[in-house]
Amino acid sequence: MFLEGILSIAGQPGLLKLVSKKNNSVIVESLITGKRMPAYSTSRISTLEDITVYTYDNDTPLKDVFANIFNEYKGAITGVTAKSEKNEIFAFFEKVLPDFDKEKVYPSDVKKIISWYNLLVEKGIISEEAMKAYAEEKANAEKEQQTEPEENKE
Repeated sequence: MFLEGILSIAGQPGLLKLVSKKNNSVIVESLITGKRMPAYSTSRISTLEDITVYTYDNDTPLKDVFANIFNEYKGAITGVTAKSEKNEIFAFFEKVLPDFDKEKVYPSDVKKIISWYNLLVEKGIISEEAMKAYAEEKANAEKEQQTEPEENKE
């Protein structure tokens, strides 16, 4: 999975990559500076794989949002940045995730998603190969879900 081991830690700029685990901490490496540092269990650590975005139907995993952005911009860095105007940011986000919940998703959330996406593309973590592998993985998971036998029809 292309987001495996990519973390966001409250109070730390940008994204971090998990390097190793210790008893009460993890060693992470900044994707921006390349510096390694410990992150302790008291830190608010979020893995990008676990983050979802509020929509009106179901929450959408961040990896699906990144895939939508990748497809919309054909793998390039977005023209929208974290410093863009609020209406420009929401217009961009509506293109890539039309049913996002406009009351629960704040401009700061969208800015963070945009900056994360641009950083991940810049570092080659989101790439054509990663997106193909993710699409195959998603298709296989959907196929497995459809072929699961129904339990005890009586």
